[in-house]
Amino acid sequence: MSATSTRAAASVTNPQASSQWLMTLGGAVLLIAGCFLSWSFVPALLGNLSVNLFPGALQILMIIVGVLALFFLLLRRGLFPSVHRLLDSARGLRALSVTAAAYLILVVVIIAAQAPGLANADPGVYVSLVGALLMVVGSFRMPSDPTVDPITVHLPSWAEIVVIIVMLTIALFGAAYALGQEDGTVFSLFLLFLAGTVLALARAGLFSWIGVIAQRNRRVITLGAFAVAFLFPFTQNGSDANMSIATQVLIFATTALGLNIVVGLAGLLDLGYIAFLGAGAYVSAMMSHSAFANIGWKPPFLVVVLLSAITSSILGLIIGSPTLRVSGDYLAIVTLAFGEIFRLTVNNLDGNNGPDLTNGPNGIPGIPELEIGSFNFGDTHDLLGIPLGRFANYYFLLLVVAAIIITVFTRLNNSRIGRGWVAIREDEKAAEAMGVNVFGLKLFAFAGGAFLAGMAGSIKAHQDVSVTPDQYIFLESAFLLAAIVLGGMGTVAGVLVGATVLKLLPEKLRFVADYRLLTFGLLLVLMMRFRPEGLVPSRRRALEFHEDDTKLAERIEEAHIEGVTPTEGRA
Repeated sequence: MSATSTRAAASVTNPQASSQWLMTLGGAVLLIAGCFLSWSFVPALLGNLSVNLFPGALQILMIIVGVLALFFLLLRRGLFPSVHRLLDSARGLRALSVTAAAYLILVVVIIAAQAPGLANADPGVYVSLVGALLMVVGSFRMPSDPTVDPITVHLPSWAEIVVIIVMLTIALFGAAYALGQEDGTVFSLFLLFLAGTVLALARAGLFSWIGVIAQRNRRVITLGAFAVAFLFPFTQNGSDANMSIATQVLIFATTALGLNIVVGLAGLLDLGYIAFLGAGAYVSAMMSHSAFANIGWKPPFLVVVLLSAITSSILGLIIGSPTLRVSGDYLAIVTLAFGEIFRLTVNNLDGNNGPDLTNGPNGIPGIPELEIGSFNFGDTHDLLGIPLGRFANYYFLLLVVAAIIITVFTRLNNSRIGRGWVAIREDEKAAEAMGVNVFGLKLFAFAGGAFLAGMAGSIKAHQDVSVTPDQYIFLESAFLLAAIVLGGMGTVAGVLVGATVLKLLPEKLRFVADYRLLTFGLLLVLMMRFRPEGLVPSRRRALEFHEDDTKLAERIEEAHIEGVTPTEGRA
């Protein structure tokens, strides 16, 4: 008899364990049942939760939590033994139950506040809340089960690809649902559901296994992620509002990827990076057909992109050459000053205080829509019967730019140059003693990051239709840096996640706009306390903060390098 079967049999024969299991099962059933009853007497509240037998969107989220809880409970009874030995169902149940209880308490509070009065909360929400509380009591009395090392669980290649496709499909529709929520309260509840569900799956050990699969199928993950990003506009039904947010997220993410070379790989703290984005945007604007553009030369856009990127990289060289001989706080102060100098300079190039190039504080408005050949990005195009507006057009262009930047970043990271940057980041003196060209590599990081920012800026100018000095202030550089820290320094996926979070949340949580910086600060404090390595950290940074993962990471790396299965490598 296997260890899993033994544990399952023990749980059946143990009266205490059986009562805990039954209590949690009853709670999950009540949680789901309550979702098919009315939660609110007021139909217009929280997306209409007032209809019996027809769950609203927020009720469906709790049904998903209940179904996951039932799955974990079935695992504890010996169903799917191969999965049971991989996952700690008790830890997953605890996180799910706490999430459900907090979610339903908030729903009751919101109904009482907005309806107003507790009398407007129908019995269904209380039935689900009682179920969630029973789950809390039962799951926290359950003992945790020992699990096997996820690297020892090896599926056929096709099955691993199916797992990846399922995860990416869930991510696609989850992103579409999140972006489609205009009610900040509903969006906040969705965030609570998402955070709790992810935490439950992580504590159960699922993501450790997913990470192993991702290491074995890196190309599939990369291609699948781009496929999801490509398909995303087709889920928005031509909504320009949602695609505008998605486009801003992509601009922010691509710029952050460039900064990730400087900060994440080379370890150079740059607080004025937004200036390189601005330089690219201004070059593109000055060479556009805007009535306020004072440069007579109007080259094709591909030439403009190249010139914007080169201009930004030259600025990086000019700033980097005299300043990169300092490091740490001194470098941060110098780059901060550069960002302010750039903003003041474009503010004064208005023909009065300097040459008439940037139109001063008014900036350059009226930038025409981008055209490449006969394709006008401002026109609406139909593809497979789905209308794609101007923001969708710019989104696809930015997706191409992001692909280029990710390719450049990945190639550099895996090259001798990337290893040199990491060596400089970890210990500059030791790297120099080992023969690394410290100054040259630091300068290259500065210029390369600026080049990528200039590319993004040239597209941003046309997408925004105007450029002004107040778009490129220090706060934007701080948010770019925070996206890297939040997501995970030195990684592509981490930066994309961090940029998405920091750009999407302010758009959807406008009811806390007055407390934006406070919320932002609290988020960073919590991250530094509970997950200092970032949401999607690199293996190196994860091991810096979690030494217990060393053995697993070494085995994953060994399996990846040698091209053998984990079982073979372990034998």
